[in-house]
Amino acid sequence: MNAISLSRRALVFSGLSVTGALVIGVPMQAKAGMQPPVMADGTNPAKEMTAFLVIEPDNTVTVRVPHAEMGQGTSTALAMLVAEELACDWAKVRVEYASANRNSQAGGNLYGRMQTVGSSGLRTSVSMMQQAGASARERLRLAAAEQWKIDPADCSVAAGKCVHKASNRSLDYGALAAAAAAVQLSAEPAIKTPDKYQLVGKWTPRLDTAAKLDGSAKFGLDAQVPGMVYAAVWSAPVFGGSLKSVDDVGLKDIRGIVGVVKLKDAVVVVADRYWRAKKGLDALKIEWDDGGYGAVDSETLAADYRAALDKPMGSAEKKGDAQAVLQGPGAKVVEAVYEAPLLSHSPMEPMNCTVALTPDRADVWISTQAPMAVLQQAAKEIGLKPEQVYVHNAFVGGGFGRRGGAHDELIQAIAVAKQVGKPVKLIWSREQDMRRDRYRPQAAVRFRTALDEAGKPQAFQAQIAVGSLLRGGNGPQELPASEPMATECIQNSFYAFPARDVGVLLKNSHVPVSFWRGVGSSQNGFFMEGFMDEVAYAAGQDPYKYRRALLTDRPDALGVIDALAKHSDWGQPLPKGRGRGIAIIEAYGSVSGQVVEVTVSKDGKLKVDRVTCVLDPYHVANPNTVEQQMEGAVIMGMTAALWGEINIKNGAPVEGNFNTYRMARMVETPPRIDVHLVPSGGPKWGGVGEPGLGPFAPALTSAIYAATGKRVRRLPLKHADLSWA
Repeated sequence: MNAISLSRRALVFSGLSVTGALVIGVPMQAKAGMQPPVMADGTNPAKEMTAFLVIEPDNTVTVRVPHAEMGQGTSTALAMLVAEELACDWAKVRVEYASANRNSQAGGNLYGRMQTVGSSGLRTSVSMMQQAGASARERLRLAAAEQWKIDPADCSVAAGKCVHKASNRSLDYGALAAAAAAVQLSAEPAIKTPDKYQLVGKWTPRLDTAAKLDGSAKFGLDAQVPGMVYAAVWSAPVFGGSLKSVDDVGLKDIRGIVGVVKLKDAVVVVADRYWRAKKGLDALKIEWDDGGYGAVDSETLAADYRAALDKPMGSAEKKGDAQAVLQGPGAKVVEAVYEAPLLSHSPMEPMNCTVALTPDRADVWISTQAPMAVLQQAAKEIGLKPEQVYVHNAFVGGGFGRRGGAHDELIQAIAVAKQVGKPVKLIWSREQDMRRDRYRPQAAVRFRTALDEAGKPQAFQAQIAVGSLLRGGNGPQELPASEPMATECIQNSFYAFPARDVGVLLKNSHVPVSFWRGVGSSQNGFFMEGFMDEVAYAAGQDPYKYRRALLTDRPDALGVIDALAKHSDWGQPLPKGRGRGIAIIEAYGSVSGQVVEVTVSKDGKLKVDRVTCVLDPYHVANPNTVEQQMEGAVIMGMTAALWGEINIKNGAPVEGNFNTYRMARMVETPPRIDVHLVPSGGPKWGGVGEPGLGPFAPALTSAIYAATGKRVRRLPLKHADLSWA
């Protein structure tokens, strides 16, 4: 997603809410003739047009955030940007979700796409949030000066007050709200430069912590609507399959059953309680058609992806003649094939959706990373206009990309609500959630590089076979073409290769794939950095120093890799059976690196002892939440690298719950995770949620090689024999 560009001269609207609060809004683009938007509850706040923040008479500041809060701390960071410019009392700040309905009525020009994907939760809204705070601050200052009849230059602001030092007078923002709403600015005030920040960049507690601790935080799964019924769903075991028949005789002895809804590829049992609906689902005798994919298994898929490396590919990058260099006399060629499996998102909150339909209105309660997509999808499915659909945002119990686009649970809930004529709360069981996921794509990559006598690479070649994320879910297909996610961390990598040749075959099976945390960098980071470690050893050089020599044109990357070496004790000797590995990637506007330190026993038992993380996102709003994101990425990356794998048997996913789809247990997590932030500044803000995951797997496998001499090129590690003598 492109960052939003906002001119400081853009018109900033102000007005009063029905309670007398000052309302400030910054449109993405000044647009004459916009009608006052309708709030989700149907009211039309007086004079409110494009609201980002509200200042109440009691000095409470409410910041309306356009992005989802799913544990990453975006809501706190966005509020900090506003508070920094507003110079308010941080203790008085609270947040609430912006309205997708209002945004839709404004043609999407109010809050933009409202998608929280691709590490966009902060970096695409920085200017909007800063300008909203700056505009409110200036209006308050001018309102105070007018009330005191003084030169505005003599009025200052701090901690939620306007102050006139000469007369020792001050007024709370809340007391000035009504007057400030009437102020019209001739020009928008400049936003602060980073060297003037007082709140942004400082470790700050999260605003959502208390609500999540005391249970008052509401997730999509918590939705309660009068008169609603519950729905449990089971989809065709094989993707692309369909429903043949249902025998529901087993429902006769189960209380509270409302009915059975048959969909093209699923069966839904509706009841007055969820558990009764689920028990009813278990009691059905269902016959499925496998769509012709019943003979597909994981071994076949893996072989197909390896074989695809020899097929014609679309060119993603070509510089010089890499093939000629590789075939040249005396070239020392290093070659390797890397593989990665399908991975499930498996958020702690399974897919769920509550829908209430009337002839002229639809209300949707859902945990989503993309409320605008929900609104548009719902309008299409129901046959209403977008302005008739109201999406009630909630806290998200984990997304990782699964809730960023396709909302299968929404479509099912709407179909059921249409048939039963009541509000419906549809919940996916863990098994349904895991086996009906849209997985991270399977991939195989072949690398080749040619080294000169000094060990310096002269040519680099990559052949990539990977599922297309933009076309995933449309059945088996192969296309010799590229897309950005397929080549992330490989195409245009920051290493200095004189000749480069990157080819891609977008290969999809019947298993649907979609965006997973880190997206392309989650597997390509493993591929590329694992191979770079091999190249360094083939050149007879230290992996850190070797990489550093190839990063001469990237001071940001040099800053990260040097910080990694410094903070990880790189170069300090370790005994046999212990090792360190290093990896560095560029993803979603940031440079991220990790050093992993491991112990491997002679019988192959692996223990991750320490992880050192370094991130350069160029600017940091809240170090607290950035550190949390990096720590979480380590744990998620560790889980994926050691155990993560969705197997296919008879065309259907095998794993269905956490007893077979392993998560890292607390006792298995690294006892030490150190996070170091090295923001180098500049005009852009980088991402955080995605870039932290990619470096872990290659740093881990490189550490294993340093400890044992065994090279791992296929994940997960549970299949690897790590024993050594």
